Amino acid sequence: MSTDTWLVAGLGNPGPGYAGNRHNVGQMVLDLLATRVGGRFTSAKAQAVTLEGRLGIGGPRVVLAKPLTYMNLTGGPVGALARFHGIDPDHVIAVHDEIDIPFNTLKLKLGGGEGGHNGLRDISRALGTKDYYRVRVGVGRPPGRQDPADFVLKDFSTAEKKDLPFLLDDAADAVEQLITAGLLETQQRFHPAK
Repeated sequence: MSTDTWLVAGLGNPGPGYAGNRHNVGQMVLDLLATRVGGRFTSAKAQAVTLEGRLGIGGPRVVLAKPLTYMNLTGGPVGALARFHGIDPDHVIAVHDEIDIPFNTLKLKLGGGEGGHNGLRDISRALGTKDYYRVRVGVGRPPGRQDPADFVLKDFSTAEKKDLPFLLDDAADAVEQLITAGLLETQQRFHPAK
């Protein structure tokens, strides 16, 4: 299996109706990474649009992927792309929304539970392990008694949209640093001080 290629999957739901939803923040980050790599998502493989390139000049090879399935079925495309490109789970990064983290906050981890996130659960099933990286983009908790499923399928608030470009930029930076410098150094930079 390859040790120098990384698969970065931005989780979300397909179609323009979902594009601005909190649940699609992973795909928003991938759009930003695509501009940094210098390409566009064009190739459709394994129920995902993909972009293959390098981080920086001569940098690590990456396969950026935005699954075309709904969130709960993300594992199929991620698993198929990992197999197609010969990428082990320890070189897979899932970028996703996280309601248990305040808005405008990032956390990164390797493995662990899925926290009720059905997209992650499906990826774990497809890869046969939970030992892949996660860039968890905080979207905050739903207000009051709002159902979390309804909350993540809503667009960001007007106030949040002002800070969203900075959050997306930080998340893209975190993906790049995770690949080039490793988990610990990236956590030290992006995890909030306690």
